[in-house]
This record gives sequence, structure tokens and C-alpha cells, in this order.
Amino acid sequence: MKIIRDAKTLLGMLESGKLNEELSATLQETQRGLQELAEAQPTRSFSATVKLELKLTAKGEMIQFDADIPDVKMPKLPRRSSVFFLVDDGSISTEHPQQLDMIGGPREIERGQSPFTRPA
Repeated sequence: MKIIRDAKTLLGMLESGKLNEELSATLQETQRGLQELAEAQPTRSFSATVKLELKLTAKGEMIQFDADIPDVKMPKLPRRSSVFFLVDDGSISTEHPQQLDMIGGPREIERGQSPFTRPA
């Protein structure tokens, strides 16, 4: 009779070792993901939680272990903001609505006139 007294041995035996493989892969994937985030923004810190859920059910002289590794929720890099101006009809514009008349748009240059002189 083999008696199991430590968690390391038990985790290695659950699901014939498949649980240990999946948990190890999840840890590696999470570590790589956090490393990529930290390299993209070195002044920030990022964290994620890896969980292993074990449900133990005892009946008579037996105990059953049901395990689950929930999906890891990885943090995301913040996206950049884009700013637009609202116009009267609720549309958006890249130009300030009160400054549209300020420039007046492109002007035609008469032939023979220097482009750096103002029209009369």
C-alpha cells in the first residue's frame, strides 16, 4: 500500500500526471505573457493569478479528487486615446468647429504670381 502524504506527490499523480502537465504549461504561458507586457512598458508592473481548484468528495472508504485550472485573466496594455471634436449635428471632426473659418482653406495662385505673396 502506497501512502501519499505530500502535495507534490499527489499533484503529480492526479489525472495520471496530466493535471501537473497542464498546470506547468499554464504557469509558463502566464509567465511569458507577463514578461511581454513588462517589456512593452518597463515602468509598470503587471500581475495575473493562476488558480488550481481541487474538489474533494469522500464516500465510504474512498476520496475523489476533481481538479480544475480556470482560465487565467491576463492584464492588457492600455490603448491610446483618440480625440475628436463634436459638431452641431452630433458628428465628429478632426478640426475644432470654431476654427474652421480661421484658415479659409486653400487659395488659388494666379499664374505668374509668387506663391509667397498675398493676393490683393
